[in-house]
Amino acid sequence: MTSTTDTGNQDGSPARPPTHHGYELSHLAELEAESVHIFREVAATFERPVLLFSGGKDSVVMFHIARKAFWPAPIPFPLMHVDTGHNFDEVIDYRDRIVEKTGVRLIVSSVQDDIDAGRVVEPTGPGASRNRLQTTALLRGISENRFDAVFGGARRDEEKARAKERVFSFRDEFGAWNPRDQRPELWRLYNGRHHKGEHIRVFPLSNWTELDIWQYIAQEDIELPSIYYAHQREVIPRDGMLLAKTRFLQPLPGEEVRVETVRFRTVGDATCTGCVVSDADDVAKVIAEIEVTRLTERGATRADDRISESGMEDRKKEGYF
Repeated sequence: MTSTTDTGNQDGSPARPPTHHGYELSHLAELEAESVHIFREVAATFERPVLLFSGGKDSVVMFHIARKAFWPAPIPFPLMHVDTGHNFDEVIDYRDRIVEKTGVRLIVSSVQDDIDAGRVVEPTGPGASRNRLQTTALLRGISENRFDAVFGGARRDEEKARAKERVFSFRDEFGAWNPRDQRPELWRLYNGRHHKGEHIRVFPLSNWTELDIWQYIAQEDIELPSIYYAHQREVIPRDGMLLAKTRFLQPLPGEEVRVETVRFRTVGDATCTGCVVSDADDVAKVIAEIEVTRLTERGATRADDRISESGMEDRKKEGYF
């Protein structure tokens, strides 16, 4: 009689491995499943989550996955936009159309409100931007609405400080991030414990890359703001970038304004978000462009990341994403 613990055939040859009648998930399906799990985990363990939504491609993908995670029910949390007041018109138009189309509740935490109330002082002079003032508006929005979990679309491939982030990022009572206070996440087990006044930032797209995002946009046929695709625009060359000429950003003395065919790789405050020369006017062309680029999207187009070598990490310690 053959032992039940016998791992070979009676002739001594190795046993044939069992046949599994299953299926393999594609790379994008694995990433989506991980993100869906994170959304459901937060919904099950936190009382007042919120999803940050700027109208940028990462927040759009994050919102799309959240809707899939809870379909056919509506998502069990609102969206919040931290609004500098210096946005691209195309992005705000897109944001409002998506909110109207889906019926989701949108909360806007405005930097202008903080300026008017004297909580922050608006920078002036050449190169001035409201971008750093977002931190105050973000923390105020979290505190006023008593949010205990805040979804963000940051990815680890974007920037070295973000590469240090856990999926569940613990923030203290001041909203500050300390890399030494983060919890291990072995076997995708997440620790969301926190005291009153503290909260957790949650990054469902942590393990995605820019290429993954665009391939997913193509697969799911997701609509984006038009500025992600090639179009003609007046631009101002400044500090090695092309900044869009808008009512918020005008040329300095001696600077030239020229018309280029460009697109945006990332969307943020119009005063510090650059564009790239490109003829990629559809998703397939964008993907082909990203496959050969050697510059990260933030490194190539975000002036706010060029403040210092540790600029993003310093801002995260102040409460920024």
